[in-house]
Amino acid sequence: MDARTAAALTAAPDEAGAITARLADQLLGVSRRLGRAQRRLMEPLGITPAQARLLRTISHCEEPPRMADLAQRLEVVPRAVTTLVDGLEERGLARRVPDPDNRRVVRVELCEEGRAALSALRTARREAAADLLAPLDTEQRAQLSELLDALHGACTPSGA
Repeated sequence: MDARTAAALTAAPDEAGAITARLADQLLGVSRRLGRAQRRLMEPLGITPAQARLLRTISHCEEPPRMADLAQRLEVVPRAVTTLVDGLEERGLARRVPDPDNRRVVRVELCEEGRAALSALRTARREAAADLLAPLDTEQRAQLSELLDALHGACTPSGA
């Protein structure tokens, strides 16, 4: 632990607020750098960040999700999902399929090309993160991972 971090732990309320503001700026800066690096690596794949997010969301579902479920998970309006799915269908990455139990419901599933694109996206994401984290050694990366896990846990509904 460096002197600045140690001082932060014992900081007065005003100092703690300043440290929190600094952390917010740092987190936003790192997030933006990672996002830019990912977009740069994704560009040759011809997939937008929104399409990549949709592909990841579909891949995490046990069964092909309904369009309405995708809108809810992505926290967007249903029309936005329709546009994204249209783009993925045009590229042969995903397809709409009827729900076997309800003819009015449309589900979305990944095509084989979509799974391959998802794999390429994961590689691009790892490469972007590796570049960003290059200044940190293995122990520092492990510490950062633990801290981010703690923050992530605090952001979940059960941790809120």
